[in-house]
Amino acid sequence: MKAIVVTNQAAGIAGMKLVEWPEPQAAINDVVVQVHASGFTSGELTWPSTWTDRLDRDRSPTIPGQELAGVVTALGYGTTGLSVGQRVFGLSDSYRGGTLAEYVAVEARNLAPLPGDVDFSVGAAVAMPGLTAWQGLFVHGRLQGGQSVLVHGAAGAVGSIVTQLAREAGAYVIGTGRAADRQKALDFGAQEFVDLENDDLEGVGAVHLVFDVIGGDIGKRSAGLVRNGGTLVTIAGPIEARPADGLAIDFVLVPDRAHLSEIIQRVREGRLRTNIGNIASLEEAVAAFNPIRRISGKTIIRVRP
Repeated sequence: MKAIVVTNQAAGIAGMKLVEWPEPQAAINDVVVQVHASGFTSGELTWPSTWTDRLDRDRSPTIPGQELAGVVTALGYGTTGLSVGQRVFGLSDSYRGGTLAEYVAVEARNLAPLPGDVDFSVGAAVAMPGLTAWQGLFVHGRLQGGQSVLVHGAAGAVGSIVTQLAREAGAYVIGTGRAADRQKALDFGAQEFVDLENDDLEGVGAVHLVFDVIGGDIGKRSAGLVRNGGTLVTIAGPIEARPADGLAIDFVLVPDRAHLSEIIQRVREGRLRTNIGNIASLEEAVAAFNPIRRISGKTIIRVRP
């Protein structure tokens, strides 16, 4: 099969190569998926799990990518809940990756059925941002209707999903980002927008929940905006500042079939839109992940036409 591999952590995305690779086999509780579309987060190449196994042994060269949508072609021993020929979407384990390829072996519990009326590219694009947004808002942030939410990077792949889910839950959403992203953030449902380069962040006042995807100085300043009893959730940890009278939670998403099903149902019903900035083939993947201009939205690799 064809696959994108990385061998040199220092080279980063520039070190990606398209090669021929053996097809994976399904272990216990696994399924093999014929990948139709996949996604990739550049930060994966900085994660220890991309380069070593759980016993800290080198596992390079590796096939990166965690996000996928495709069709089940084989079941491992003891696998339940999915069947051969079924359309699925979800995430692979970070210690396995492998979705930037024509086939990948994935734990069945990490996948959910993909309805026939949802495109594979949409399934791949919504898996990781959707789970991140859902768990940050509702599992860790305990968002309730009527609360206020400050969403950093509101026009990005994760922030745009956070914005939509928070609005649907009845929250008042303030988005942030670059000046050029203002209209896009408003189109996804933000009711106010703060240009982080030119506007006064502290001017937004106290909010119930901050959803931070930026970290650094913005993360530290945001802690002071959390009202008493509120929460700051971040995927950009470690947390450098905490609210005076609230919670600060640095979390990593957990693959969850029930959450995936909630998310894809909203997509089917038109209540949730993905944020795809570019779609490229597997042969074009290396160039797509090394763009000559900034791409607003997620890059999806369409492995099969």
